[in-house]
Amino acid sequence: MKLIMAIPKDEVFYVCTADKEHIEMYLKAIWYIKEKKNPIRISTIAKMLNVKQSSVVQMLKKLNQKKLVSYNRTYVELTPDGESIGANMIRNSRLLEVLMQNSLKVEINEEIVCGIEHHMNKQFTDALCTMLKHPKKCPHGHNIPNGICCTHWH
Repeated sequence: MKLIMAIPKDEVFYVCTADKEHIEMYLKAIWYIKEKKNPIRISTIAKMLNVKQSSVVQMLKKLNQKKLVSYNRTYVELTPDGESIGANMIRNSRLLEVLMQNSLKVEINEEIVCGIEHHMNKQFTDALCTMLKHPKKCPHGHNIPNGICCTHWH
């Protein structure tokens, strides 16, 4: 006897590519290092992401090919596209931290933030930002990059 399970159409699960999240984490780390006015070094990226320096070099080459960074052995810089993705990831995570602390009244959990931030699209992020009344700083005191929704806020 075979058991056949019918899955309703509204119960479809989304499987995201780990590669996309990996790229976003590197761009977020580079953006953060740049925000702190620190030189963007392979060793700093490796320490932030808890990976080997050789893994950072490999990813920087990949990001360079995708035109998300300009990279050579002595130089790492975000391209406009890489800058945009990094800023969006920082914005997502900092807005989620504000949501957790101020609205949900739960302890900020970076694992949850990291799990959600990759799946937020512009519409969702702008709606969250608007709901939170366009906060300027996260609970850690870091600036939250503005979105287009913030320009209409008085």
